[in-house]
Amino acid sequence: MRKQWLSNFLLAGTIRFLLMSSGYQRIITDRVEVSTALNSWKRVTEGIYLYNIGIDPYAGDLFHETPIGLYVFNFIQQYLPQWVLFSLFVFTDLLTALLLAFTAKEYATELVSKRKEEKSSNENTENYDTSIVSTTMMYVSAGYLFNPYVILNCVGHTTTVFTNLLYSIALVAMTKSSIFWSNLSISLLALQGLYPISLIVPTIIYIARSDSTNQKRNIIIFVTTFISTLTALFCICYYIMGSWSFISNTLGFILTVPDLRPNIGLYWYFFTEVFENFRWLFIASFQINVGLLYIVPLALRLRHDPMLLAFSYLAIAAIFKSYPCIGDVGFYVSLLPLWKHLFQYTRQGFIVGCFMLFCTVFAPTVWYQWIYARSANANFYFGVTLAFAIAQIFLLTDILFASVKHEFAIRHGINKDVSESTAKLLLE
Repeated sequence: MRKQWLSNFLLAGTIRFLLMSSGYQRIITDRVEVSTALNSWKRVTEGIYLYNIGIDPYAGDLFHETPIGLYVFNFIQQYLPQWVLFSLFVFTDLLTALLLAFTAKEYATELVSKRKEEKSSNENTENYDTSIVSTTMMYVSAGYLFNPYVILNCVGHTTTVFTNLLYSIALVAMTKSSIFWSNLSISLLALQGLYPISLIVPTIIYIARSDSTNQKRNIIIFVTTFISTLTALFCICYYIMGSWSFISNTLGFILTVPDLRPNIGLYWYFFTEVFENFRWLFIASFQINVGLLYIVPLALRLRHDPMLLAFSYLAIAAIFKSYPCIGDVGFYVSLLPLWKHLFQYTRQGFIVGCFMLFCTVFAPTVWYQWIYARSANANFYFGVTLAFAIAQIFLLTDILFASVKHEFAIRHGINKDVSESTAKLLLE
């Protein structure tokens, strides 16, 4: 098992290094599916240059990282040579995969213990193989290490690599009910991207479940600490820049969507077509859809499975956020092996897989026809991004409905084995 783990990490690191050293690295970096206004390393480099010559990088419409990110990336560029910078991106990706494996271990262990309790109370409940812990860890880590979206995201030198690391820390801390690390990671994510603040909900559920005798006390401590941590981070940003100008070019930039360059999201095309009088109405509608609309309903429905709740929030943000990239998609897709036990209840896996594969291939093709050959227009590229978003929506709803069917089978003691063969449960 150790040899397999080591070989996976060595192979994944080698693939990333080879692509970074090849001529494809620059092509990947310039792809609109990989780099956006929020995560482009070129923009980071230019923002650092402006900062070092005494110009406020937030004065224009170029730099959109947080001042804390500006300080850290400035240190990296000044003191690390090029090959070490490559190594840093690769190491961060490998560390993220390792942390996701630890998340998988905690969640799979929780599932095994839960199934044992259900088995003792209901003899018809399906057996749950305890070896799923090690296999789930392997699948999740491999799903991240060899995910094409994640690999391209790393080779393209996007800051989403570091965002995914913070996400993995948040998930590990959440499963371990760690108040400090959960607060720190979610606060940094919320400061950078706003939408991850929804991860507070599943974290609170985990913290409340960890100590049933002091639930209210632990929740109050967590919320108070989170507000204090986020306030402290804003103060640190103000101390670095000497003003609050960064807010309009970080959180304000995400909310108002002023940059309408094409990406894999839905905002850029819609807001180039909408009448200016109705712009703020639709911006509010779009932001409410991604930021507020699903938080309470999903929390009520998935309160018994906070990890699936966190996965749902991550998927919704990756689909509907202002400036998505394939690195966001690759992160939550790599978590799918956590619900390997639900795959027997899914019905749209083949369709979703084909849709995502075709959209991944067609996007660069249609982009070339639109921008270079001029034999297509923006409608063609938006059609691909719209299909990609629909495929992700089908993926999320299929997993959620599979969870409902699985709960139904457990509650009513339905065993999927019929005459020593596997049967399917269909709810019409």
